[in-house]
Amino acid sequence: MPDSAPLQLLHLVIGGELTNLEQTTFKDLAQVEFVGVFPNYAAAYTAWKAKAQQTVDNAHMRYFIVHLHRLLDPSHDAKPAR
Repeated sequence: MPDSAPLQLLHLVIGGELTNLEQTTFKDLAQVEFVGVFPNYAAAYTAWKAKAQQTVDNAHMRYFIVHLHRLLDPSHDAKPAR
């Protein structure tokens, strides 16, 4: 892999209806939507924002950005080297 390749910091966007607004417990796990995996936070944020805006009329519907790169390699510092 060439050194010039961009740093890939994977992010997952998921969402679904919550049982209550004070917690992050999904009402039905079978209905959780996997929006996708994205190569960086900016792309994940764009997808998250689009899905959140589509469901603005349902107060219990929430979308989340999961920082997969932190789960895959917790010892790796997410900040790019200078």
